[in-house]
Amino acid sequence: MTMSAGHLIVKTLEAQGVCRVYAVPGESYLDVLDGLHDSSIHTVVTRHEGGAGFMALAEGRLGSTPGIAMVTRGPGAANAMIAIHTAWQDATAMVLFVGLIPLADRGRDSFQEFSLGGWFSTTAKGVFVLDDEHQAGDLVARAMRLASTGRPGPVVVGLPEDVLVRLTDSPVPAILPLPDAAPSASGLGTLATMLGTAQRPAIIVGGDGWDTATSGVLADFAAAAHVPVLTDWRAYDAIDHDSPAYAGWLGYGRAERTVAALNDADLLVFIGCTRSDVLSEGYKAALDTPTIVVSNDAELVGHAGRIDAHLAVTPAGLVSALPAGDTLRGTRGPLWMDTLRAEQLAFTAPGPDGGTGVDLGLAFEALESALDQDRILTYGAGNATLWGHRYLSHHGPNSLVGPRNGAMGLSVPAAVAASIMHPGRHVVAVCGDGDFFMNAQELAVSFAHGGTPLVIVADNGIFGTIVAHQQQHYPQRPSGTAMDNPNFAQWIESFGGHGEFVETTAEFAPALERALASGLPAVLHLKTDPSTMGPGTVAHRAGVSA
Repeated sequence: MTMSAGHLIVKTLEAQGVCRVYAVPGESYLDVLDGLHDSSIHTVVTRHEGGAGFMALAEGRLGSTPGIAMVTRGPGAANAMIAIHTAWQDATAMVLFVGLIPLADRGRDSFQEFSLGGWFSTTAKGVFVLDDEHQAGDLVARAMRLASTGRPGPVVVGLPEDVLVRLTDSPVPAILPLPDAAPSASGLGTLATMLGTAQRPAIIVGGDGWDTATSGVLADFAAAAHVPVLTDWRAYDAIDHDSPAYAGWLGYGRAERTVAALNDADLLVFIGCTRSDVLSEGYKAALDTPTIVVSNDAELVGHAGRIDAHLAVTPAGLVSALPAGDTLRGTRGPLWMDTLRAEQLAFTAPGPDGGTGVDLGLAFEALESALDQDRILTYGAGNATLWGHRYLSHHGPNSLVGPRNGAMGLSVPAAVAASIMHPGRHVVAVCGDGDFFMNAQELAVSFAHGGTPLVIVADNGIFGTIVAHQQQHYPQRPSGTAMDNPNFAQWIESFGGHGEFVETTAEFAPALERALASGLPAVLHLKTDPSTMGPGTVAHRAGVSA
């Protein structure tokens, strides 16, 4: 069947199981947009390319295929760069399609021309340009496969506008199965031996690609083996927080005892993640502890310190081959695991923060009680998110999207995408006032596509994380960290959504109930005390270092 290269791209995405694309339209890829007109793929038009990229990242993290974003030429690619950097550092599968100038105009500094490879080659798994219309389907299939295999990540595909309209009779390529390797007998033997002899082992889980069955089996295995399970930074949904083995998270906002446990452990088993910068307290914690890494990334990008064994499989591949947990206890009793579990429960027990305005400790206690267990939580960057990390629980994988690279502006577009993907579920974005307005415009997309996210905005009038650093390094010299905000509740009401400005703790629970019952995109604008965001506050005591 003869069709244009642009239409073949759409047909290939359909065959790959893509349900949605997130796009800012451009004249450079009109033929792809034309193919989407009659497609089963839902085109979500966003208000900014950064929003499109972050929505695609959320799709890649919460869904079963790489997220897809589409933008045009230099300006669009520049705006989408933040999502590519986040997907690279977070190891999340997504593909960014960038419309390009015609082939004949290359190298002439033509309108919006730029170097695709020069911009993206250091922060993407692959950068391709479609120079041959007959390769359109194969190039898309290759990009989708590359984004998903090994260490997941972003792939960037350039689409010259003149190539897209050329005709081809190339077929939609067949879908190749993803690698499904099982751990070797020797690797499993090493794991069994080291777990069986360790007295204080710990499992650290993280990364994308977890499913309910894998998460549940691992939790049961760890509990039976008397091994506590810690999670990587912003990968808290990899294990049910009600599991007796769950002992907290590593990275910013963690309990001090969690880091002590990492250093006290005599064996560390990383599953789906590595001993990276944030997890290891800036490459300082437990670098020489005996270590097993379970990851299908052959290069183990980002791993620091010792490796005694590397099992090159996915979490599902390992978990499906594990023996019964009680066969690997050795002489180890439950005290180590039970103690860490009790300490984590004490750390996450809600309580007041003090100060003026809305007490976030008490507010998040109410939020935890009000949300369904299958809630999806999205986060921006900054101290305001730490209350969510500490007091909001997860009970299944694919229920959290947060920037592990600390990028601001992710919370709102991720919540919009999650709500479109999962109508009927509670989807809540947690962010500060600085993070919120970086991509707040994407809430308009919810109205067009049926999303109903709730955004919790903690407004302290400052960039709280940076203020904490300033007070530590340049005390009594605030500079460049204050902001004046409009009324965000009135702002969302101008779209037709539900908004409430909340000034006291007593006002929060009733406002939350009304927002959840509204059936509309909603914003709760919480006025909070700036002093609870800096050193000596909950955020500081929780161990914020960036």
